[in-house]
Amino acid sequence: MDYGTLQGILTIIVMLVFVGIFAWAYSSRQKDNFDEAANLVFSDEEKDKDSGEQK
Repeated sequence: MDYGTLQGILTIIVMLVFVGIFAWAYSSRQKDNFDEAANLVFSDEEKDKDSGEQK
């Protein structure tokens, strides 16, 4: 096995990993998890507002 063959195999492996991550990120099963993660920033603001009203 020469260097060119090894480089070709490595390129195919990296491409398959990229396609796998892309498919995982855009799958409809992950939408709820990503929506929840996107709204985590706002949950801190709601806690701050609630604690501010109690003072």
